[in-house]
Amino acid sequence: MIEIFKREWMRIATSKICIWGIFVAPLLTMLFLMWMMNSGLPSRIPIAVVDLDNTTTTRALVRQLDAFEKTDIKYKSLSFNEARHQMERMEIYAVLTIPKDFTKDAISGNRPKLVYYTNNAFLISGSLLFQDLKTISTLASAAVGLQTAEAKGYTVNQIMPILQPITIDAHPIGNPWLNYSVYLNNVLLPGILQLIILMFTVSAFGSEIKAGNGRKLLAMGNNSITKVIVGKLLPYTIIYIGIALFYMVILYYYNRFPLHNGFWPMFLNYLCLILAAQGGGVILFGVFRNYRLALSIASLIGMVSFSITGFSFSTLAMDGSLSALSNFFPLRHFFLIYIDQALNGIPIGYSMYQYAALLAFVLLSIFFWGVIKRVLNDNAYEL
Repeated sequence: MIEIFKREWMRIATSKICIWGIFVAPLLTMLFLMWMMNSGLPSRIPIAVVDLDNTTTTRALVRQLDAFEKTDIKYKSLSFNEARHQMERMEIYAVLTIPKDFTKDAISGNRPKLVYYTNNAFLISGSLLFQDLKTISTLASAAVGLQTAEAKGYTVNQIMPILQPITIDAHPIGNPWLNYSVYLNNVLLPGILQLIILMFTVSAFGSEIKAGNGRKLLAMGNNSITKVIVGKLLPYTIIYIGIALFYMVILYYYNRFPLHNGFWPMFLNYLCLILAAQGGGVILFGVFRNYRLALSIASLIGMVSFSITGFSFSTLAMDGSLSALSNFFPLRHFFLIYIDQALNGIPIGYSMYQYAALLAFVLLSIFFWGVIKRVLNDNAYEL
């Protein structure tokens, strides 16, 4: 096993693919994602306003919208067509149109419409601007109602319970800053790491078959598949643990992201994810017994994990079959542990099911060791 371990270290150190794929790719990805989400939440997103009414009320409304942190009124266009062309040229991401006689119609009870368009081809910016524009629409309705009621002789104290019967006191739990980096990077980075592990685990065995070294590898391990698998994968495990520790230093100690239950629960989470992904790679190679096919399926599973994990679209809202299928992806259990241990800080005992689910991938892979031994012994590379 020691010989196989040393040999694998040499293969990693002398392979450009391994150096770029295992070391450079995850580090460059981390730097890019951290830089891209450095501000936490996108702010000052440019929009255009077409104010065809241009009264004191609508000008005050525009100033209120411009005061929002996420919105920057970059243009005050003279017509909707002009604003539409600005959106087509991607100079702005939303257009707010205030119709002519808006204030007059609102006070007289004719129910005028505030019309706004958002560019949802850019999902995050479009969604954030939709939030602000919807809020300003509600404020506009309340402002008009307040003016109308005051004109009828009511006091502000009499009007407000009607305009806003329920006041909202919101306290976002876990991520009170609504920082996109806290929520996304803590799952995207492990997801990319899982993808790399799956592919390089399959490659670790498939490349031996392709090179015709299957029987030689078994001979080095005294015909013991346990020694072969442990010797082959242990160098990668050590490297992946080092990358995971680097991620944790940057995320939790340099950027001060929430880590309510401390270092060990999240380190154990990363360790279990690494072992689960390696187990998943062994399972894939054992099931398909074809290097190219297993590598393709590994990349597919790694990419689908980002969608089915539930951090961008809740699994509760998915079809029942997809919701159940999500439990067969290691990243899903990593995500649930992260939410409970890093963000919510609940006792670690509540996450034991997820830890056990990750380790189950390792145990399940043992049943495919015999298949891999036969594949190595046959030493037949299939195109």
